[in-house]
Amino acid sequence: MAKPNKENVNPAWLPWIGQKFRNLEDAWSFWIDYGGHAGFEVRKRYTNVGTDGKATSCRYVCAKEGRRAQDKRDHATKNPRAETRTCCPVRMGLTLDRVAGNYEVFDLLLAHNHVLHLPQTVHLMTSQRKISEVQAFEIEAAGDSGIRPKAAHELACRQVGAPINLSYTCRDHKNYLQSRRQRELAYGQAGSMLKYFQDKIADNPSFHYALQLDNEEQITNIFWADAKMIIDYARFGDVVTFDTTFGTNKEYRPFGVFVGFNQFRETIVFGAAILFDETCASFTWLFKAFLAAHNGKEPRTIFTDQDAAMGNAIREVFVDAWHGSCTFHIMQNAVKHLSNNKNDENEESHILLDFSACMYNIEDKEAFEEAFDSMRNKVDKNKSSWLDSIYKFKEKWAECYMRDVFTLGMRSTQLSESFNSDLKQHLKSDFDIIRFLKHFERAVQGKRNKELDEEFEARKKLPRIRMKTPMLVQASKLYTPQIFEAFQAEYERSMAACTRPLHENNTYAISIVRSDGDLSSEQERIIVGDPLEQKVSCSYNQFERTGVLCSHGLKVLDLMNIKLLPDHYVLKRWTRGARYETVQDNKGRSIIEDPKLDAMLQYKYMSHKFLNLAYQATSSPECCLLVDDALDCLGKQLQDKISAPTSILSDSYNVQLQPDVQQDEDFLGAACLRKKEVQPKSSKRKRSWLDKTRKYKKKVPNKSNHGENSAAVETQVSMDDASNVFTGYTNLLMGLSNIDDFL
Repeated sequence: MAKPNKENVNPAWLPWIGQKFRNLEDAWSFWIDYGGHAGFEVRKRYTNVGTDGKATSCRYVCAKEGRRAQDKRDHATKNPRAETRTCCPVRMGLTLDRVAGNYEVFDLLLAHNHVLHLPQTVHLMTSQRKISEVQAFEIEAAGDSGIRPKAAHELACRQVGAPINLSYTCRDHKNYLQSRRQRELAYGQAGSMLKYFQDKIADNPSFHYALQLDNEEQITNIFWADAKMIIDYARFGDVVTFDTTFGTNKEYRPFGVFVGFNQFRETIVFGAAILFDETCASFTWLFKAFLAAHNGKEPRTIFTDQDAAMGNAIREVFVDAWHGSCTFHIMQNAVKHLSNNKNDENEESHILLDFSACMYNIEDKEAFEEAFDSMRNKVDKNKSSWLDSIYKFKEKWAECYMRDVFTLGMRSTQLSESFNSDLKQHLKSDFDIIRFLKHFERAVQGKRNKELDEEFEARKKLPRIRMKTPMLVQASKLYTPQIFEAFQAEYERSMAACTRPLHENNTYAISIVRSDGDLSSEQERIIVGDPLEQKVSCSYNQFERTGVLCSHGLKVLDLMNIKLLPDHYVLKRWTRGARYETVQDNKGRSIIEDPKLDAMLQYKYMSHKFLNLAYQATSSPECCLLVDDALDCLGKQLQDKISAPTSILSDSYNVQLQPDVQQDEDFLGAACLRKKEVQPKSSKRKRSWLDKTRKYKKKVPNKSNHGENSAAVETQVSMDDASNVFTGYTNLLMGLSNIDDFL
């Protein structure tokens, strides 16, 4: 028989006859700890309960006690479970002392009939594996951060020194995450989503979400925006891009996101939506929900793709906004429709160059009409039909029709598409709705972290001023570093400007000298100045489009002896103080960006303090015992303080955060997402328009006299010239000039 060795087991852990416990929970914990020190699994054998419902006696045994019942299934089972029990006699019996009210050990046997586990493998025993609350928090944090379970478990092992010091295995780690996902979906997809939104409102009442139901009260469309998105839109929602993408969720619903620029020209998110379809009705509801979340404030400019349903909805909802089409998509379509002429490759190049000039370079409407007519006459009827179709929307993409449109230098939905691309890096199409929402949070937080990095660098580094003029010194203090560099470039160009006074007062014709001294390529601009109002009117309209004054206007200000930039030429959204204002939500409450910030800072301070204390105490057993006793005492006091019902602080906190939302479990359980029929995925890759332009010679089977097929002819593939043309003309997509190049 295997007896517990006192050299391996601390005598303090050895039970004895007559040992007393306050309750059965303490006795069971002691038996588990003893099994861990001795090296055997434990199990409860039985518990006798009296008529008053109180346990009168019980027995705890070794897990190898007894024999497993005979398997009633077929004896020919391929992989039967291995036998583990050996009729081990080890046990500890307890009986209730009704006078003292505690439990006393009356039966004890500690000699095993099997080998015990090694100390190096004790942490693998089921009874010794347990995930504490702190460890659960760390596992959830690692999962939400995208760290794989194996890597997260290895990190946890290194933090405690070795796997033997960790109370759970990698399998337990994975099982915990799986159980957590099942708990999150306890109310189903729709109910769990509603509970997720309600929890967000409980954390911050300014969180906003909206749902659209069909006639059967099933959820079709979903929109949400957190407090930070509402704040960002109030400050930077002048220019917005919106685009939809697929493949982000298992229902294959379109996912749409509203994005824009902050003061550092970094991407910020204003809201997101999961739609049932891409119809005009769905987009109309979405845009109205977007306005409701943002106090009815419309953007000045919104860019989308050429979706007709989306365009109709924008005209209905965003009445005062200018709607632009994505020039990147238009240029892709131009390459697709105008570059399939095999006869003359040079003619193709000229047509695409002409179209690019109409889109980006031609500023005069009459010149645009002449150039477009000339281009239309160069192509055949099929190409001309596409040109006619795109010509109908020329106000949404042609440079000459966008001279006074506030765009911040934006001409496409690249921001939305870039964010969707980043989002898909962290997502799988089979994700459930809760995992999708959590990963969307992660992607948004990544964008916000970039803004914090830019804010840190802006406060750390001094701007590089190449000319110590009063206006540049003033601008360096007002603008963010990115915008100041653009302004400084315009200021330097103004120093190289040639001025020609006209007959009218304070009216000038200005041309900018290029670095090579060539004036012929620069168009002469007419600028009218007003010394009293300290204003300039430039035909280039750069300030009206980007919010940064052009070199022509700066030159005229200098000619009028205005050495500081007037306040009305400093757009607040580009300044360092762009966020210095209070924003209210649609219920008139001042929005607190992160109500948990103070608690997070306190957690950071205390966790560092406890870690340092633990690191110092590990060098001495006496110090470890001292810290352990102190923490036990502190834990009891803290629990009493938290559970005190008369806590004024907790009462006021609960009143503040309780939202006016439906919390009925029956309501959550009854919520339902409208099912969307998803076409089964084909194993064949979908051919793009570029693939379709390739010539394939199909395999032709030659039948012999006996009806057998001969060897197929080897496929011959000739690549279309459009692929080379597409590669050559993608560089034309960002053909902006001056400040637009930088912005």
